[in-house]
Amino acid sequence: MLSSPRAAGRKTEQFQVSVSVAPAAKVTFKLVYEELLKRHLGAYELLLKVQPQQLVKHLQMDIHIFEPQGISFLETESTFMTNELADALTVSQNKTKAHIQFKPMLSQQKSSGQQDTVLDGNFIVRYDVNRTSSGGSIQIENGYFVHYFAPEGLPTIPKNVIFVIDKSSSMSGRKMQQTREALIKILDDLSPNDQFNLISFSGDAAQWKPLLVPASAENVNQARSYAAGIQAHGGTDINHAVLMAVQLLNSAKQEELMPEGTVSLIILLTDGDPTMGETNPARIQRNVKEAIDGQYSLFCLGFGFDVSYAFLEKLALDNGGLARRIYEDSDSALQLQDFYQEVANPLLTAVTFEYPSNVVEEVSQDNFRLLFKGSEIVVAGKLRDQSPDVLSAKVRGQLHMQNITFQTESRVAEQEKEFQSPKYIFHSFMERLWAYLTIQQLLEQMVSASATEKQALETRALNLSLHYCFVTPLTSMVVTKPDGREGSEVAEKPMETNRENRHKNFYLAGTSGKIANDPGRAGPRGPLNSPRPYPDYLTAGESVLPDMLAPSVPERMIHGMDLRAKDVPAVASDSITGRLGERKASGSSTDLPQPAKTASPPGTTAAVPAPIQAPPIILTLPGQSVDRLCVDIKHSQGPMNLLSDPDQGIEVTAQYETERAQFSWIEVTFKNPQLQVRASPEHVVVTRNRKNSAYKWKETLFSVTPSLKMTMDEAGLLLLSSPDRVTIGLLPWDGPGEGLRLLLRDTDRFSSRVGGTLGQFYQDVLWGPPAAADDSKRTLRVQGLDYSATRLLKLDYQEGSPGTEISCWSIEL
Repeated sequence: MLSSPRAAGRKTEQFQVSVSVAPAAKVTFKLVYEELLKRHLGAYELLLKVQPQQLVKHLQMDIHIFEPQGISFLETESTFMTNELADALTVSQNKTKAHIQFKPMLSQQKSSGQQDTVLDGNFIVRYDVNRTSSGGSIQIENGYFVHYFAPEGLPTIPKNVIFVIDKSSSMSGRKMQQTREALIKILDDLSPNDQFNLISFSGDAAQWKPLLVPASAENVNQARSYAAGIQAHGGTDINHAVLMAVQLLNSAKQEELMPEGTVSLIILLTDGDPTMGETNPARIQRNVKEAIDGQYSLFCLGFGFDVSYAFLEKLALDNGGLARRIYEDSDSALQLQDFYQEVANPLLTAVTFEYPSNVVEEVSQDNFRLLFKGSEIVVAGKLRDQSPDVLSAKVRGQLHMQNITFQTESRVAEQEKEFQSPKYIFHSFMERLWAYLTIQQLLEQMVSASATEKQALETRALNLSLHYCFVTPLTSMVVTKPDGREGSEVAEKPMETNRENRHKNFYLAGTSGKIANDPGRAGPRGPLNSPRPYPDYLTAGESVLPDMLAPSVPERMIHGMDLRAKDVPAVASDSITGRLGERKASGSSTDLPQPAKTASPPGTTAAVPAPIQAPPIILTLPGQSVDRLCVDIKHSQGPMNLLSDPDQGIEVTAQYETERAQFSWIEVTFKNPQLQVRASPEHVVVTRNRKNSAYKWKETLFSVTPSLKMTMDEAGLLLLSSPDRVTIGLLPWDGPGEGLRLLLRDTDRFSSRVGGTLGQFYQDVLWGPPAAADDSKRTLRVQGLDYSATRLLKLDYQEGSPGTEISCWSIEL
């Protein structure tokens, strides 16, 4: 038996297991795990890796969601789904429950012409719940309660924000470019009621302005220019830069330049250790904590893996904020923007939860400095033995200029009954959620505690971890072979170590019989009727504090999910081979006679004809005898409104570069669902609820909501479609005249109110007769304007590269 090293990705913690299997033997692996989901920018997200690495005879994935509050929206997304596989996916939903099943047959799993599997990627479920009660939802099961609090409809509190940007030499190149790009976008998102300033630093620090300035259009434009000019050079003096930001806020406060009731934030972005000025991390942490003195919140973003994340995390936790790693990748700028969106809209300050003391006990953290839009606060606790029929709660907080109190209540017996009915729920999960939250909060408190306090916190966290069998930085899980065989191995909680030990391997034992558990993020579970699964195998680990805690406490549970693969062959198949994207070309140029071929006179050299180009846009005009219109753009200044149809709830804008004869970006905005798709030559960015998701061209994508289907095939064609709505396609064209291209299908669905540069051609279009001298020329009149149209040969990009020749009427705009 062998075990493979633990690997960690941006959203995964993997323990890989391998076993030796006798020929023709059958092995069954059973994996049960728990995962708690955090509400992020208005949605919960469940990410599943589907990578069997071979064809599986019986493969089935079932996801059950149960939310007594009601499910407000639900969408699925996959990076491996094809139209053939889509038939294996079913989604059913009622008011409070949803069931998603994926059950592909062997024939659907096979790649084109190969015996390899096409199942290799992510399957994502996103959803949110109805929030009718402003005081939140209290759920009760088996003597424990969980209170979810995310009020709707509150106004945003104005903020004073200082961006502290590292411009040391290590930030040069791609990091600096992405930071500038993100900062420019973030500045655009500031509210007119906000105040802000910028500090850039290396060996020294410089303020953009001497004081906080309002986020007016003029100031934001000036700040954008300043951000675009930041260049990387020099060392890293974090201490001086952060203290400068604190002094800037202090001065504004003393001079009464910060309006009452506003929230003050400092956002630090750095990619390295302090190398100049004060370089001792402990002294920097002490200096910053004393300077801030609980008045402001500090958020620390660590760019890449060379940064001392443990240092930044303590710096943030000491000062009411949080730390976040920004991964070096093509979407780093989007990661920065997403983090800012998390903290861009504060709703409440000084949030406290109150429960009757004679009813509850051992409540997890019940006071919080800030609540942001799109997030959620979760509090859990135990009910006393003599609990009442109704559990009531009050939540107090401060709005911009006033105090506010929310009240809610929950009937104990009704809640207990409600959560006992679904068979797929892991019972006692609320108790385990309470324990998990408590352990996470104890670990956070240990980061900033004194030596004496730290020991007491560690002891309690360790005892809870052992009792509930959670693999944490304080515990290990020992997995033994079945049937009394010798040998055992240890699974450690994945955690970030210092740079000297960053590549340390972690191991999880495998067995040749029915297996143990993968702890996932929340720890292992045993049989459902066992209150303490596998107690003999769980031992106290080395008492070492983590350099990095798990991401901010994830806080919502998918109640029951199983991924089953039955009758898996004992020998793995060959490595996965990527599918070749192939799209059948169609269309012809037979609708007009083709020009006759001519020969050059002897002794002369024939002129090489110019290659046939693909036009930027091809339009299919419904109800016309002329079926294609090729549009060339010769004059463009600034963004263009290509399409706008208020009845369809669709708007398409774009930026066209006339010198390069291609679109630099195309943006499609939908009203229902509220979603924006922005395509550039590099990638596609989808924005939902202020959250950005980046997709590379020619990556398989399959995303479905009740009102929108979004698919991308391996050739790069991205289609946005829904019932009774025009289908919009985007694709990167790498043939002659390369660049982004736009496709329109089902154009008969445009309403009479469609408009825009292209939309006008779906109004009443009048064609004039062919010219007397040249029947390849005509005139068309659109909304009082005449356009000259010429019959030309063009490449049709609509069926994919290399494109087929078509004859179309070409006009210039």
